Amino acid sequence: MADLVERLVPDELWVLFRRVVPPTEVIRPQGGGRRRAGDREALAGIIFVATSGCTWRQLPPVFGPAWQTVYRRFAQWSRDRVWARLHRVILDELGTRGELDWSRCAIDSVSLRAAKGGPLTGPNPTDRGKLGSKIHLVCDRNGLPLSLGISGANMHDSQGLEPLVRGIPPIRSRRGPRRRKPAKLHADKGYDYDHLRRWLRERGIRHRIARKGIESSERLGRHRWVVERTVSWLGGCRRLHRRYERKAEHFLAFVGIAATLIGYRRLNTLLTA
Repeated sequence: MADLVERLVPDELWVLFRRVVPPTEVIRPQGGGRRRAGDREALAGIIFVATSGCTWRQLPPVFGPAWQTVYRRFAQWSRDRVWARLHRVILDELGTRGELDWSRCAIDSVSLRAAKGGPLTGPNPTDRGKLGSKIHLVCDRNGLPLSLGISGANMHDSQGLEPLVRGIPPIRSRRGPRRRKPAKLHADKGYDYDHLRRWLRERGIRHRIARKGIESSERLGRHRWVVERTVSWLGGCRRLHRRYERKAEHFLAFVGIAATLIGYRRLNTLLTA
């Protein structure tokens, strides 16, 4: 069991997680009581659910805590926005090492079916009107996710650009102040609106957005393929193949976990080099 936990939650990731998880006050009943399940074991169980795509009830008992305990810990940490803070800590670590390339960022979205409905779902026009949700993301030139969001599948991609760009946190740099604006943003025809180009220019962000009926999105392929690869990386967390969570905050939590694991894999290659 210890080997499995250490494989899913390596020491370096555990150190970063402890920086963002709120301290827990443990009050035992008089005369003793059952020992509280460890956070590292619970985190390993959550990552297993995210990457394997299994249900909470299918969580193997090898992790130690019961699936109900792991789920409660996941729900509590999701309410406390632990996953967003952990993602930001990893981005800071990457930025400090000069691993974030802000010269050409890209924006895109991916739709997936919502199996159980819930908030932030809607009829998917690309899936015969089936209920679904969208994941919106901005990534750097290397494909590392910088900002993420979710919406109903019927929300137009263009509506996600402004909140996504605003949602990029101030990230540390190797030298100089924190940074939160890309030098240039690439997007497909779904973002072909003059008011978006104007909004980006006002913020000093150059844009390269394909124009409908004028140019092919394929001309942007040598830059936009990066964000499409990032979408496939998100699919490495099988829990994101469909939306199984009724609560939007739980769905967003799994998106944050997937982005965190993408960033950590890059960071880990630097730590072990």
